[in-house]
Amino acid sequence: MTRHDWTRAEVRDVLDRPFHDLLADAHAVHRARFGTGEVEGAMLLSIKTGGCPEDCAYCPQSARHQTGLAAQGLLGLDVIVAAARNARAAGATRFCMGAAWRSPTDRQVDAVADAVRAVGALGLETCATLGMLTAPQAATLAGAGLDYYNHNLDTSPEFYGEIITTRTYGDRLETLAAVRDAGVKLCCGGIVGMGESRDDRAGLLHQLAILDPHPESVPVNLLVQVPGTPLHGVEPLDGLELVRTVAAARLLMPGSVVRLSAGRASMTDELQALCLHAGANSIFLGDTLLTTPNAGDDRDRDLLGRLGQQLAAEPVLR
Repeated sequence: MTRHDWTRAEVRDVLDRPFHDLLADAHAVHRARFGTGEVEGAMLLSIKTGGCPEDCAYCPQSARHQTGLAAQGLLGLDVIVAAARNARAAGATRFCMGAAWRSPTDRQVDAVADAVRAVGALGLETCATLGMLTAPQAATLAGAGLDYYNHNLDTSPEFYGEIITTRTYGDRLETLAAVRDAGVKLCCGGIVGMGESRDDRAGLLHQLAILDPHPESVPVNLLVQVPGTPLHGVEPLDGLELVRTVAAARLLMPGSVVRLSAGRASMTDELQALCLHAGANSIFLGDTLLTTPNAGDDRDRDLLGRLGQQLAAEPVLR
């Protein structure tokens, strides 16, 4: 049964369940909704890199952090389309375009809309993450055929101020509403391993689970610690807490695609396998996610082969 009336206490109770009971129930829901043989492959490209005015404590693209990252302007349409073709050849069914903007101008949104049309013409699902959008900008992207807009909540409302001060939780919710009103599907999740508590992870999941409808795509990111960012050196998250988060997401949002996103390069194969068992059914392909390392195609295909799984030939949600 799909619910949107979860209480914060109920979500915490889900996260607190005995580990094997939690995994058994999450896997049963995952198997019933999606099966277990296929995993969605997506590819993420940074189409405008660095120089962002935000102060997100995890992000190497912030102009406020000394990470040595060179800023790069918006890529040309031909470069984006060539990358999308390569993504399709690698087995991706969704192509995600990320730009390090706080809030793009209308002209910048128009340029991304051209890229959305061109990538969509290749037969790929399209996703974009460009920062905060106005309602007319969301409508422009919808008119270009954008399938998904990624805008993560990152963490709980209570912990949010420890991570970001340059935009509010309400700002993020307003962008989600604008995207929904425009008829674009949501890709919305968060990051774990930023020094938050389990209760904060419950708070994030609660915010996602009370959205009606649920985000069609829910990325669960494990913090990638980058030297020069304020979160570099934070105590690493226990891997079993990551698995609990994935399993809880599957139970709370049974019809959503749950993507095991950033941080996979540092995960063991066994940890990734547990997350896939717990309900994750999407991964990012390739060696790089925006500016941080990713597991890589060879490692992914080897792991999926050993698990008896394969990349889906069509989008998981149809």
